[in-house]
This record gives sequence, C-alpha cells and structure tokens, in this order.
Amino acid sequence: MNEPVIFDTLRQGLWVATLIATPILAAALITGVAVGLFQALTSIQEMTLTFVPKLAAIVVVFWISMSFMSATLVEFFQAEIVPLIAGS
Repeated sequence: MNEPVIFDTLRQGLWVATLIATPILAAALITGVAVGLFQALTSIQEMTLTFVPKLAAIVVVFWISMSFMSATLVEFFQAEIVPLIAGS
C-alpha cells in the first residue's frame, strides 16, 4: 500500500466523520442559540438551562439519525476499508 492510497482513505474517513457529526452538531448549535436568546431576553442565567435542552436535542437527533449514521459507516467500510484489507 502506498502513501496516496493511505492519504485518500484518511481524507474519505474524515469526510465520513464530518457527515456523521453534522446533524448532532447542528442540533447543538441551533438549541444553544435558541436557549442563549431566551436567556438574554429573560435575564435568566441558569447553567442547567443551557445544558439540559442541548443534551435533550442531541439525544433526539442522535436517535433519529442513527440509521443514517450506521448506513454511512457501513457503506464506507464495505466500499473502502474492506477492499484495502483484502488487498484488492
């Protein structure tokens, strides 16, 4: 196995990781902005108010997007990693 194959596989792996993390990070960002706006408008500065809704949103989005994440990882491994291991 030569260096270009390793770097290309690494690049594709990083892209798959980005695709998988995007829904969760987007949910955390949107929830954080909404809670921050709510806190700024009401002058409530409670730390658990930022943590609990963000955690709940992340869990819900993770549960909804688990099939997408699993399918993306399985497709990447079957298309890229297994052929490299098998040597074809």
